[in-house]
Amino acid sequence: MKKYFSFLSFIFLSISGFAQMGSAKQVSWTYASKKIGDKQYEVKMTATISGNYHLYAQVAGVEGPVPTTITFNPNPLLITEGKPLEQGKKITKMEEAWGGKVNYYEKTVTFVQVVNAKTKAKTSLNGKIEFMVCNDELCLPPAEVPFKIAIGG
Repeated sequence: MKKYFSFLSFIFLSISGFAQMGSAKQVSWTYASKKIGDKQYEVKMTATISGNYHLYAQVAGVEGPVPTTITFNPNPLLITEGKPLEQGKKITKMEEAWGGKVNYYEKTVTFVQVVNAKTKAKTSLNGKIEFMVCNDELCLPPAEVPFKIAIGG
């Protein structure tokens, strides 16, 4: 019985390890902030997607694929304006596997967020990006990537 539980634990940990590698292995993220006004900044979060994978838009189009979701941690010194804008060549395509039209990006996409600072003090915009990638044959498990972007100062 003990061997059986050890084997199940090994399988579970192997699957968990693969899930953590999944989509995060196929996308690299870069971050930048630029002052665009008095205490106003433009934050860019750029995804570079490797191979023949694609990354789903913030509005995937149908239920099933995990849309890219950017969550900002509360910061009393910052105010984010609306939802991040997407810059890139968005593809809308009928996917039988999902039963409808899906929205995604290949190669690269940049998410742009306008941030207003309440003071001129140096701080950071922190949060996480949840996303999933697929190709014509398979989808990888979703990933969650934390970020920290310097603002002001």
